[in-house]
Amino acid sequence: SAVALLILTAGLASGLALALLPRAPVSRFCTAPNNKTGFLCDDRVTCVPASWVCDRASNCRNGEDEQEQLCGDVPHSLPGHLVFYCSNPSVWVYADQRCNGVNDCGDCSDETWSLAACPPCGQDWWSCTPVHFQFCSCIPRRLCRDGVQHCLGWSDEFVC
Repeated sequence: SAVALLILTAGLASGLALALLPRAPVSRFCTAPNNKTGFLCDDRVTCVPASWVCDRASNCRNGEDEQEQLCGDVPHSLPGHLVFYCSNPSVWVYADQRCNGVNDCGDCSDETWSLAACPPCGQDWWSCTPVHFQFCSCIPRRLCRDGVQHCLGWSDEFVC
């Protein structure tokens, strides 16, 4: 019985030691629809697009995408994978807004800057030098041949 008591004590001690060990933070990185960066909910299944986090609308079943510890000091309180800092470091966008074809940073650094690492225009985009501030190096093909100049050389109306 002394051996059994010793084994039980050792088992309890190792169980307590394991419980007191610091746990590695749970990774919240996931890939949301359209291959965009996302936030993984507690259910470990739901992947919320980055720009839906801290938007005052709960998208996770338990509301973890709107919790105070996550949203208390945006962008500093957000996991790094959810944030993209523009060429002006005081300006940031959600990571899923990087490479979306729209000038979210205001200086196109989220679309054309080397740190953004955006691929060339996709099949739904036309590569040109846009005349509108909204776009950076590509325009949506739906704007081609619509009678309105969107590209500096009018390629959206005559070539696209």
